[in-house]
Amino acid sequence: MSHTSSSQPASRWLALVSICVATFLIPQSMSAVNIALPVIASELQADAVKLSWLSTVNLWANVVLMLPAGRLADMIGAKRVYIFGTLCFALSSLLVLVVQDVDQLLVVRLLQGLSSSMVFGTAMAIVSSVFADSSRGTALGLTSTSVYLGLTCGPLIGGWLTEYSGWRSVFWGPVPLIIIAVLLVVVNVRLAKKEGKKERFDWTGSLLFTLWVTALFIGLSGLPEPLYLVLIGAGVVLLWCFVRQQLSVEYPLVRLRALRENRVLNRSMLTSLFMYGAHAPVLFLLSLYLQYIQGLSPTESGQLILVQALTMAFVSPLAGRLSDRFPAHLIATLGCLLFGAGFAILLMLDGQANTSLLVSGLFVQGLGFGLFSSPSSNAALASVPRERLGIASSLLNLARTQGNMFGMAIVVLLFNLMLGATEIGPEQYPQLLTVIRFTLALALGYTLLAAYFSYSRGRSEAA
Repeated sequence: MSHTSSSQPASRWLALVSICVATFLIPQSMSAVNIALPVIASELQADAVKLSWLSTVNLWANVVLMLPAGRLADMIGAKRVYIFGTLCFALSSLLVLVVQDVDQLLVVRLLQGLSSSMVFGTAMAIVSSVFADSSRGTALGLTSTSVYLGLTCGPLIGGWLTEYSGWRSVFWGPVPLIIIAVLLVVVNVRLAKKEGKKERFDWTGSLLFTLWVTALFIGLSGLPEPLYLVLIGAGVVLLWCFVRQQLSVEYPLVRLRALRENRVLNRSMLTSLFMYGAHAPVLFLLSLYLQYIQGLSPTESGQLILVQALTMAFVSPLAGRLSDRFPAHLIATLGCLLFGAGFAILLMLDGQANTSLLVSGLFVQGLGFGLFSSPSSNAALASVPRERLGIASSLLNLARTQGNMFGMAIVVLLFNLMLGATEIGPEQYPQLLTVIRFTLALALGYTLLAAYFSYSRGRSEAA
């Protein structure tokens, strides 16, 4: 991807603000649904399994389109793909106005996930290109802050909207601001036109990628039934076919040989995979814990969960600036370890109200994730040439969303095994608490693996 056609500092920072507005609103809208789940379940008579799918199906949709979106961005321009994805997200969110049952709502979440993949798969590439010459770590830190502030502010905003305007407003409420964000990007983001020879889009690779991700995801979520074991086996075979196909075509989705040789990038992807696999279930499970087991309102739950976002919002830009001057992988590794310490604190939660313990755990998690996110991205994107920033950005986001997806797939599996197809009531609270604790313990293990891969990738040129 070509760099920005304007080198004026004011123009660059206006472009960054334009991107940050959208990358706050879209994750905010998607995560706000978590806090509205008990109300949605009551109104649409959704059982525990479908309730878990409402927080998961958009992650699957996000993953399956992530690589194709990044490849398309390198071919026709990241700005075009970004704007199209943002507009599609707004339109799909408005469909909630005609939803009558939980299955229709699942379709809306599916469309939101497909649309958001085009946004998340290109946002970092645009920012990294605009700030390629200086301050990239700082810019990526602010972008990361907008994403994760949106993700964690979602429950608080969703709680307000659910209580005062109904759960449907969680979907349609942000749409006017999202449209404004699109206009800001159109006006402020200026990228030079694509140059070089035309390349063909890899439709076969895109199909194989979608199939293997789908088979593995559905297979994991349905264990231990024999049919789902077969699906996991089919997913492994399809993954093998995808790798073989990518190695044999002239214009693949991913240049696997180059990825294998780029230690910083491939270890950064593994780090993100495990960190986001740990992070994904937190908001979903804590919103259920606080509302069902502790009996808090949606707004009260959202206010408590906001602790993580506020901490991360303060730390992430500082960590990004530090990663422009010091080894980014060391800062990110410290973040992984602190994030794991937050899970160790949250593991002590039980059926009794303990607000100080919850707040302490979320604060340490916010501190850790703030130190991890932007330095990790800065190290990875500094290791690739500018013309491959689109696919590199998508690979990082693919690792993030696959971590989210498989982290939530484990939650869906546990809900199937422990709670089943029944609405959650007081008699299920002990099983719900068991699921929460088991998931938190798994997440702690994931963060330790993330810390290992983060440290072992070494120092990039930009670090």
